[in-house]
Amino acid sequence: MIEKIKEKNVWDYLKETSLPIALYGMGNGTDMIIEKLSEIGVTPAEIFASDEFVRGHSFRGYKVIKYSDVCEKYDDFVIVVCFAMHDEAMLEKIRKMSEEHTLFAPNVPIVDDGIFTREFIEEHDAEFDEAYSLLSDEFSRQSYIDVLNFKVSGKVEYLFKCQKNKEEIYSEYLNLGENEIFMDLGAYDGDTVREFLQATDGKYEKIIAVEADEKNYRKLTDKTNGVERIETHNLAAWNKKETLFFEKKKGRNSKLSSAGKVEVQADSVDNILDGNKITVLKMDIEGSEEMALEGAKNTIVNYKPKLYVCAYHRNDDMFRLPLKINGICNGYKFYFCHHPYIPAWESNFYCVID
Repeated sequence: MIEKIKEKNVWDYLKETSLPIALYGMGNGTDMIIEKLSEIGVTPAEIFASDEFVRGHSFRGYKVIKYSDVCEKYDDFVIVVCFAMHDEAMLEKIRKMSEEHTLFAPNVPIVDDGIFTREFIEEHDAEFDEAYSLLSDEFSRQSYIDVLNFKVSGKVEYLFKCQKNKEEIYSEYLNLGENEIFMDLGAYDGDTVREFLQATDGKYEKIIAVEADEKNYRKLTDKTNGVERIETHNLAAWNKKETLFFEKKKGRNSKLSSAGKVEVQADSVDNILDGNKITVLKMDIEGSEEMALEGAKNTIVNYKPKLYVCAYHRNDDMFRLPLKINGICNGYKFYFCHHPYIPAWESNFYCVID
């Protein structure tokens, strides 16, 4: 696999540039990037925000200025994007900025398992190769390589090149029919349930939505109120019935963690279903996907549901998850897609039995 990675680490680019570096955004992502830059002896010149959001505030000792101010102050500079986005207008703004100046969006970790680097790919070269060999079409194989090159380099053009809209996935790969039984792990506020309803035109057998975060669960039940044939569970998806600890974060990013302080009940897919059938299983559970797959073994072997598994929370998700699925049930066809998002979030495996 390493021979297909044409880029060097984004941190090498940033260490070698003679241009001033301007960080775009404030928050946890910016903190992590500043700390990593400090490790390699690089000090950002500026922190900026979109012109409409600048209100004279400061961050980490920097006065936050407008993008237009940075453009006026420097003839040329390097932009480092420090936050995630999927809004179409923001993605277009980033695309335009990348045409005006050198721009990177470093792939900082979601689950605190280190920075993704060329060295990580080289260390796990055989495993990446094996996962790549499972992919069933050229688009998936090229997308896989593009996402890996992005994760190493932070160059957003790789993501723009390979992105595919969700609507195409439901029709081309998952090919949903009128009798689907859909289980949604990490249901958040019902966003994927709404996608499912649209993709099936409201014709389905049943929906089972599982969400661990109590606040998100309340949103889920509120926003799916009136949806027919839906069953909801305030649980974490795991490999067995257990009490775990939850680290609460804003939005959909809460996760199971040894550092968490909130108790949460967890259970396996097999236990929740108690032998009953599903036809579609989706997992977006902030790094717990491998454990949830372990807890869904019987369901996968017996019913071979279509699988929609997110692969961007942990560095090794890109190879461990497809190898895990293939080890549970040989015979799945594997597809890999990145959906419009910066950084490489919403990069998912879709698996179907012929």
